[in-house]
Amino acid sequence: MAHSYTPGLTVTDHTVIHRRRMLPLPGKVLVNVGDRVRSNQAVARAELPGKVFPVNLANQLSVAPGEIKDYLIKKQGESIERDEILAENKPLITWFKTEIRSPVAGMIESVSSITGQVLLREPPRVLQLLAYVDGTIVETIPQQGVVVETTCSLVQGIFGIGGETSGEIVMAVKAPDEPLTPRHLDAAMKGKVVVGGSFLSAETMKQAKAVGVAGLVVGGIHDEDLRALLGYDLGVAITGTEQVGFTLILTEGFGTIPMAAKTFKLLAAHVGRHASISGATQIRAGVIRPEIIIPQGAPGVGMAAQSQHEGIRCGDPVRIIRDPLFGRIGEVSALPPELRTIPTESEVRVLEVTFPDGKKVVIPRTNIEVIEGA
Repeated sequence: MAHSYTPGLTVTDHTVIHRRRMLPLPGKVLVNVGDRVRSNQAVARAELPGKVFPVNLANQLSVAPGEIKDYLIKKQGESIERDEILAENKPLITWFKTEIRSPVAGMIESVSSITGQVLLREPPRVLQLLAYVDGTIVETIPQQGVVVETTCSLVQGIFGIGGETSGEIVMAVKAPDEPLTPRHLDAAMKGKVVVGGSFLSAETMKQAKAVGVAGLVVGGIHDEDLRALLGYDLGVAITGTEQVGFTLILTEGFGTIPMAAKTFKLLAAHVGRHASISGATQIRAGVIRPEIIIPQGAPGVGMAAQSQHEGIRCGDPVRIIRDPLFGRIGEVSALPPELRTIPTESEVRVLEVTFPDGKKVVIPRTNIEVIEGA
C-alpha cells in the first residue's frame, strides 16, 4: 500500500501527551516525579535579576570620582529604600548641603571610584513556571523544569495567537456553521473558553475582550480583522506572546469556514470541563500547533501516548489546505502510486478525496492535512 508521510492535525477524545515545562534561566524545581499537579500550580521557580540604575554621584556632588566613598551614607551590598538618602556632603553652611536620594528601592550593587558612579539594582522578580495542564510529573530536570504527563482529549488548531490560559468550556453556538457574534457573549462567560462556529468578527473580539473571556475557539477569521486586533501584520514567526486580552484558536483557517463537525462535537461533549489552551503557533520548520487540552484524570493501566501517524491511508479524514478547495474536509478514497502531472507541469504524487456530498477530486498529497485521532 502506498504511503505519504504528511504531518497531521490531531483531534482525538482520548490520548496521553507529555508537555515539557522549562524555565528561561536556571532556578529551582518545586515538585518531584510522581506528584499530581494542577494546571495553575507552580512546578518551578526562578529569580529574574532586577533592573540596574546608575547614579553619577561625582557629578551630582561636584567631587572627584575617587572621593565619592567619603560621602556615601549607604555602603556597597546594603539595601536601600526609594527616596532614602544615598549620599550627602557636609558643608560648613547647612544651606549648601546636598542630599542624593535613591531613585529606586533595592540594593547598592557597586561603587566605582573610577567613574564616580553607584549602581543600584532593584529586587529580583520571581518567575513562577506553571504546570499548564492537570497531570502527573514523570520527569524533573534539575534547575530547569519538568515533564508533565496527562490523559486527555486533544484538539489542535490551524492558527492561534495569545499565550497559555485555562478555563471552563462553554458552547456559544448550536451548530458548527453558525458565526460567533457579539450577542452570543455575556458576563457569565468571563474566564471561560468560548467555542463558536464558522466565523469571528472584529466586533465579536472587541466584545470578548470586554467580557473577559479566557479564550475563543472558532473555525475562521478574516485576516483584516486579525490585523485590526493586533495592530500589525503577523508574519511566519512563532506566535503566542501577543497581549490581546484573550487567547484565540482557529480550527480551520482564514475566511468563513464552518468548524469541522468532529471538532465541534468533541468540544460540545466536554461542556463544563476545565481546559488548558495555548495559541502558540509556528508554521515554519519545527511546527507548533495551537491546542486545546481537556484532562481526563490519571492514565489508565497500560495506556501509552498516541503514536505518530505514519502515513496516509484510504479512509483517513483530511482537510484541503490549498485554494480553491481550502478548508474542505473529506475522506481519502484512493492513493494512486504513479506520479501525475499537475497544471504547473510538475510531476507529483496525488490522492483522491471524496467529500460528504459524494464529489471526488484528485489533488497533490502536499495540498492536504491528515486529521488524526480516534
